[in-house]
Amino acid sequence: MRSLLLVVLFPVILSAQAPLEPPYSPAPDSVATRMLVDMRSLDSTLVIETRYATSNNFTGAVLPGYHANRVYLRREAAEALVRVQQRLRSGGMGLKLFDGYRPVRATVGMMDWARRTGQEHLFADGYISSRSRHNLGLAIDLTLVDRSMGGREVDMGTAYDTLNETAHWANATGRVLRYRQLLRRVMEAEGFAQYENEWWHYSFEVAGETPAFDLEVR
Repeated sequence: MRSLLLVVLFPVILSAQAPLEPPYSPAPDSVATRMLVDMRSLDSTLVIETRYATSNNFTGAVLPGYHANRVYLRREAAEALVRVQQRLRSGGMGLKLFDGYRPVRATVGMMDWARRTGQEHLFADGYISSRSRHNLGLAIDLTLVDRSMGGREVDMGTAYDTLNETAHWANATGRVLRYRQLLRRVMEAEGFAQYENEWWHYSFEVAGETPAFDLEVR
């Protein structure tokens, strides 16, 4: 019986200790400048609160590469997000953006924080990745706001960047679930895909090359 248990458990142990992939090697800043677009330049009605340019985030500090309250995305994703905003506007709702394109150095900063604070489990749990679609300008973190109430955030059940299972998309009931369903419905209608572990996180697929970037957010 003991030998059988060892056979069963050994692959699990190996999997848990598998090393992370190295962070992306970024494309030149000139490529990033050509491919990324400032969301505010496309739609001034979007509410922008770039959390990683402040200490109001899970690390408690400004992340490397963030210097301004701006959100950038690849143009294809940016134009799709504007269409989402237009869909919501007719119902008195709107979007608030927390993060979009993320410099590679910021992802490295998140990884360093996790290791320094003994939070390495966040890698295996799927909350911090060495290679994020944010680095490609093809992921967005966002929530809904009620425009009839001055753009106030609606109740989505947890705060942004809650790094545990309470923030899983399906862990909601009542009005919270209806708000999450609304956000998912309008986002998926414009080609975004929801990440089940984080109700705020959506990604976008594009054809062709998808380089990563390390251009500073200014």
